Amino acid sequence: MRRKYHLLDVFTDTPFAGNPLAVVVDAEGLDAPRMQAIAREFNLSETVFLLEPRNPVNTARARIFTPVAELPFAGHPTVGAAALIAKLRAPELLGSEDLIVVIEQPIGDITCNVRGPRGKPLHASFDIPRLPTRLADPADAATLAAALSLAPEDIGFDAHRPSVWTAGNPFAFVPVANRAAIARARANPALFEATFGDSVVGAFLYTADCEREGSDVHARMFAPAQGIAEDPATGSAAAAFAGVATAWEAPEDGVHAIVIEQGFAMGRPSIIQLGVDIVDGAIVAASVGGAVTRVAEGTIEA
Repeated sequence: MRRKYHLLDVFTDTPFAGNPLAVVVDAEGLDAPRMQAIAREFNLSETVFLLEPRNPVNTARARIFTPVAELPFAGHPTVGAAALIAKLRAPELLGSEDLIVVIEQPIGDITCNVRGPRGKPLHASFDIPRLPTRLADPADAATLAAALSLAPEDIGFDAHRPSVWTAGNPFAFVPVANRAAIARARANPALFEATFGDSVVGAFLYTADCEREGSDVHARMFAPAQGIAEDPATGSAAAAFAGVATAWEAPEDGVHAIVIEQGFAMGRPSIIQLGVDIVDGAIVAASVGGAVTRVAEGTIEA
């Protein structure tokens, strides 16, 4: 059976940048092994399969697969799928007003906002499904450095220290002294799995030394166990990063905008917009969003 799919570049308004995403728009009847095989065929960091929602008041249901496993939640697939759904179902409305898209995922129902004024790129954002939670700290700096092909003195800057957070998917967050050091980082095959194990999706490296004016954080993310040597943009890590930023920066109460640049080392620059709402020193809400560019469409025999 031929099934239609779209290829999107997420967290960019430029084709062939950002994080590529495949969205199979008519996935009814596919079982999990077949979805996994299709995701392995696309061989992107994630592939989304859209299904009818279980609750008819919602817009769609999504299942998300890396090349090797299904995820309960992921950021760039949520942003991309929401933008595509709005574009396909209500293109005229999208040109004049913001649209609300509610996507069911294993983690829960995720509310997305999509806007696409005529002549401007599509933009989608979502309210994070869970507030960030801090988990057990990762290994010591020397062990982390070895697993990432860095020196111990490369780990940490200002008040930032390695930590593990989740807002649906757990990540090890590793602060790196500067952009020169983060550019040298590589996942050491002999040490990476032993250091990070299967308790986290991957290692999210970040520094305040940015390449682009207007960015607040420069990042890279390695997840070889997920079949992702390096990810150009990681929305679920950005969601958890709201906890990292709040813990180490202690921002004042109010709404804060954090711009994360990622994928620059891969030649796929991505810009992730993270919004964090702080009340009495604690996060009460957060959102993740960015631009979406549709680059191709076709059919796959599945």
